[in-house]
Amino acid sequence: MAVLLALAAAMWGVTLGRPPAQMLVAGLRALVQLAAVALVIAFLANRGAWAFAFVALMFLVGVWTCGRRVARKGRWWLAALPLAAGVLPVAGLMFAAGVLPFSALAIIAVLGQQIGGAMSTVTLSGRRVEDELVVRRGEVEAAVALGFMWFAARMMVGRPVAGEAVLPSVDQTRTAGLVTLPGAFVGMILGGAAPLDAGLIQLLVLISLLLVNSTAAATTLWLSCRGAWALRAA
Repeated sequence: MAVLLALAAAMWGVTLGRPPAQMLVAGLRALVQLAAVALVIAFLANRGAWAFAFVALMFLVGVWTCGRRVARKGRWWLAALPLAAGVLPVAGLMFAAGVLPFSALAIIAVLGQQIGGAMSTVTLSGRRVEDELVVRRGEVEAAVALGFMWFAARMMVGRPVAGEAVLPSVDQTRTAGLVTLPGAFVGMILGGAAPLDAGLIQLLVLISLLLVNSTAAATTLWLSCRGAWALRAA
C-alpha cells in the first residue's frame, strides 16, 4: 500500500501538476479513518439504533464534503437537500419492504454506500452545472431577453449536463459481473455467503443507487438553476 500510494502521489504531481501531498494525505486519512470505523462498527454490531447515529455522522460529513466542492464561498450546507432527497426515500422504501434488516452492519453498509454515491453525484453534477451556467451565461441572458424566466433559461443550459454525474452508476450497473465485481458481492463471497444471496444483495445496492443518484442530480440541478448556492441568488 505504501508503494502504491507513493506512485500515485508521484503520478498526481509529475503528470497532472497537482500537489503530491494531497494524494499522500488522502491515503493516510483513509488508513486512520477506516481503522476507527472498523472499531466503531465492531462496537455497534448488535446495537441497531446506534447505527443511525453513525449514519447521521456520515451524512453530515458528506454534506460538508460535496457542499464545499460545489459552493466553497456560498451556501454549501444546502447540499443536505440533494443528499436527503436521494437517500431518505430509497432507504425508507427498503425498510418498509423489509429488504433492509434492522441490523447495524446492514444499515451502515447499505446507507453508507448510498450516501457516498449521492455525495459524488452532487459534487459532479453541481460543479458541472455551475461551470456550464458561467460559460454559457450569454445564452441564458438571451433566453431571458426572449421572455423566458431565469429558472427556465438556466434549465435549458444545465439539464443536458446534470445527468452526466449519474453515468458512472449506470455504467457500473450495466457492466456488473462483466467488467467489475462490486465490493459488497466480493465481501459477502469471502465471508462465506452463498453466491446467489451475494448477487441479490449487490443487485439491490446497485439499483437503489440508480434512484439515489438520479434524484440527487435532479435536486442539485434545481438548486443551481434557482441560484441557491450563491450567497445572493441572482
